[in-house]
Amino acid sequence: MVVHQQTNNSRRVLSSGEVARFCGVHFRTVIRWIEKGSLKAHKLPGRGNNRIEEQDFIDFLKNNDLPIPREFQSNNSRILICDDDDAMAMAIQRVLKRAGFETLIAHDGFSAGSSLANFKPALMTLDLSMPNMNGFEVLAFLAKEKMYQDVKVLVVSAMEDEKLAQAKAIGAHECLSKPFENKVLVSTVHELLAQH
Repeated sequence: MVVHQQTNNSRRVLSSGEVARFCGVHFRTVIRWIEKGSLKAHKLPGRGNNRIEEQDFIDFLKNNDLPIPREFQSNNSRILICDDDDAMAMAIQRVLKRAGFETLIAHDGFSAGSSLANFKPALMTLDLSMPNMNGFEVLAFLAKEKMYQDVKVLVVSAMEDEKLAQAKAIGAHECLSKPFENKVLVSTVHELLAQH
């Protein structure tokens, strides 16, 4: 499959046929999305063919909870999930995998430390209440280590607002309270990764 390359000055632009292939739908479905105004596009003068800018395509996928193809993900779409509650960790993993992310689970702060070095995630979801090394200690560790300064940290915790504010004060980029909505988790992850 030929994918338009992005140059420094121009954004990648897709045809409705390419969008259809990426989404696994008939190109007429893409035309309907465009006609309904769900997918932003512009017509080529004189030819009537639609062209969709990369960012408009990605926004459409996010708005409709559709997986983002690997070609459109940032270079690093790896997420480390750090939570000692196996059911919660797997629930987060399911949501993020469906959104197209590569994930790895660490069940405590110590294994998160080695996973950070080996897995090299762009983002980490972090529970604050864990045995041995809790989330606050993980945040303190990250703050000291220059090699992890680009790793975004999304705290996902059932602790009270005061503790969440404390986590942000010592390095968390954003906090979500448990239970959370899947859509909110995915959109928050996308927002944090877009800040790179």
